[in-house]
This record gives sequence, C-alpha cells and structure tokens, in this order.
Amino acid sequence: MSAHKLAVVATVSATGTPQAAVMGIAVTPDLEIIFDTLRATRKYQNLKANPNVALVFGGEGEVTAQYEGIAEEPTSDELERCREQYFSVWPDGRDRLSWPGLTHIRIRPRWIRYSNFNQGSREIAELESPPPYNPPPRYNIGIRTP
Repeated sequence: MSAHKLAVVATVSATGTPQAAVMGIAVTPDLEIIFDTLRATRKYQNLKANPNVALVFGGEGEVTAQYEGIAEEPTSDELERCREQYFSVWPDGRDRLSWPGLTHIRIRPRWIRYSNFNQGSREIAELESPPPYNPPPRYNIGIRTP
C-alpha cells in the first residue's frame, strides 16, 4: 500500500448514500492511512457522523488492496506524527496548513485484503484486527491461493 500515493476513499452519507473520492494518502508503518481534507467536504461530514470507511488501492496489473477501517481526527502529538508521515509523501501538504478548515484524518485498519492475480500469481492475503483495532503485529493473517 505504501507504494501508492492515491487511493479511492469511500464513506457513507447520513442518508445512506455511498460516496467515493480519489485522495492523496500516506501509509504509516502500522498500516494507518493519513490524508488531509477540508471540514466543509462531504467526506468529512460523512466521517464525523459515521467513522467507518473503505479504501481501494490499485495500479499496474491485477494487484489490489481492499481496506476497511475507522477514521478519526488525531490531536496533539498524534496529529504531529500523522502530519509528518503525510508530509513525507506530500511535501506540498505543508502549504495547505494555512487553508481555513483544513484537517488531517487518520484511518486505523480493521480488515485488509491483498490480491495478486497477475499472470502466474494467484495470491490473497487477509489481515484482520480484532477490536479495538490494534495495529500490527496483532493481526490475524491468512494467506491462500484460490
């Protein structure tokens, strides 16, 4: 996932309508996803009402990752840690700090599925974090080939 700078982020509106956007993201060593957004956006309003979020990573070939997690706005030291991780991928993010209403969102993983269906490879790996959604190494990891 850290090889990707973009992911599709899906949220759910207050009326239950799915909404998705391509977002610039950073991935921490604990598989947290960090992105910035404005508090006036639909995704921010959706996440405040319902912090459940899904992401999809893709790229060349048939290698993908599906990700489900819980979103939150980090504060104090955690906010600084998340920002530094984000700025390491998106240095221009520092320029946006002056934008009114800008915030950073951290998503902690609940479930991740990696799939590689490139020619000659058929691999699926699932990572699941039991509540309260602790970061690795507490994942239950299962790898299978269909």
